[in-house]
Amino acid sequence: MTTKSKSTKAKPAPADDRLRVRKTYKLYIGGAFPRSESGRSYPVHSASGDLLAHAAQASRKDLRDAVVAARKAFAAWSGATAYNRGQVLYRVAEMLDGRREQFAAEVAESEGGSPAAALAQVDAAIDRWVYYAGWSDKYAQVVGGTNPVAGPYFSFSLPEPTGVVGVVAPQDSSLLGLVSVLAPVVALGNTAVVIAAEERPLPAASFAEVLATSDLPGGVVNLLTGFTAELTPWLAGHRDVNAVDLTGVAVPDRKALQIKAADNVKRVYAPAAADWSADPGISRLGAFVETKTVWHPIGV
Repeated sequence: MTTKSKSTKAKPAPADDRLRVRKTYKLYIGGAFPRSESGRSYPVHSASGDLLAHAAQASRKDLRDAVVAARKAFAAWSGATAYNRGQVLYRVAEMLDGRREQFAAEVAESEGGSPAAALAQVDAAIDRWVYYAGWSDKYAQVVGGTNPVAGPYFSFSLPEPTGVVGVVAPQDSSLLGLVSVLAPVVALGNTAVVIAAEERPLPAASFAEVLATSDLPGGVVNLLTGFTAELTPWLAGHRDVNAVDLTGVAVPDRKALQIKAADNVKRVYAPAAADWSADPGISRLGAFVETKTVWHPIGV
């Protein structure tokens, strides 16, 4: 009597045992994802202290490259119709919505709290982006208009974008806060150089992937990760940056940056602490526009 021997063929390893592809978090400059030119990186930890990844540590050279990319993109972005900018930004919201579970996981790891709370923050960030996208072609109708003047003239006042805006993202809200300070800058035609939250940069770095896979032209948003104290003095003092938003800078550290910004009459926006879940209004939209008044004679 013969017996069949059992097969010795190895069984496939369970799915949980496969080696995952580790994500590499890079900078986002001019539509590309370079590592820092310095070759530096720094560890990023979860709210519970676990190591999550090593993020690229941007240098002064990286910041200068980001400003060059933002300036190069400004003419086309500010020259696009307001309706077109709104459509492009709406596409960003679509892409973000398609990855909401991924962002919820990253926000939960970065900030702690429940998965439900993290998902609620992601949904609020999507809604906030749509909100500002909708203002792209409406803001001028609210704050602009025809001025009553004595004499045979038409007089119109309209908002125009300031230019290249440096943004220091808030440290307390890795995604919703980032969206709340970035969207109003680009909605009205500015381009941006953003320094992400130093201790919670991973959701911002992933958001750069959303921007890159949307219809947003390269250079409109440039996103750096690294040390706020190292980068902000060069951002505030850069002569080709037209305005800075110091939301993510501690109040005691703002005065030195304001002095640097004053060297080339740079506009500085330094608001008080914000409740990111509150109605944003339109104050941030007005912070980075200039009012242009045009006179035209009647009957000539």
